[in-house]
Amino acid sequence: MAPSRKIAVLFLAVCTMAFVFSVSACQKKAEKPATEQVQKPQNVYEGTVKFAVGKYMYIPTAQGFDIILEGFDASSLLGKDVRVHGEVLPDKPWVFRADSAEVKEASGAYTQVFNRTAELDLSQAVDLQARDGYPALTITTYKQADEWAGKDKGKVFGKLQDSSIIVLDAKGKEVGRVIVDSMTDFARYYLAKLRLFDSFWFYLKIKDTVDAKTRNKTKELFHADLVLVGLF
Repeated sequence: MAPSRKIAVLFLAVCTMAFVFSVSACQKKAEKPATEQVQKPQNVYEGTVKFAVGKYMYIPTAQGFDIILEGFDASSLLGKDVRVHGEVLPDKPWVFRADSAEVKEASGAYTQVFNRTAELDLSQAVDLQARDGYPALTITTYKQADEWAGKDKGKVFGKLQDSSIIVLDAKGKEVGRVIVDSMTDFARYYLAKLRLFDSFWFYLKIKDTVDAKTRNKTKELFHADLVLVGLF
């Protein structure tokens, strides 16, 4: 092999090795922020209250957690800068139990507005494990009452319109309507969090079926209590 060709081959090999090491280094750098982005539970969070219904509250700095201020109307803090002290529950890692909350004044000082005195009540909350108890209802038409009758709970995909849920099939076509008799604060809170979405899953406690004559006129399927909304 001619000397000039040997030099060219050697140069190509060095360039290839440099490229491989460069890609490897970039991959490692890209992987590092992903690890750093994992939010670790803290005992104090500060930020602006974006959503609040009843005792449930959300601030972006506590991403992944629902802050619960037991016995307090968190909606009074909507839009305000707050500092919340508490802890994430070990058995329910999505819940941050607030023990105290302070509001930031114009001067920059904080004023305490909440101090927990009651035990945390999660009877309204529907966590990931509890969601499994709400099977997806396959509703094809408002005429087939056996598709929901006899079931005490389930979930349907659709969108909320006034006090009714428009139930949609896989093609986005309306197949019926569910009459919402009541809605928990927990459901209202998640509706606020999902404000950017038009359609999602509604978790329901199924009640009385609408009589056939009325169903044929209104497409109303049954009465229900809404306990949660979600994207899955």
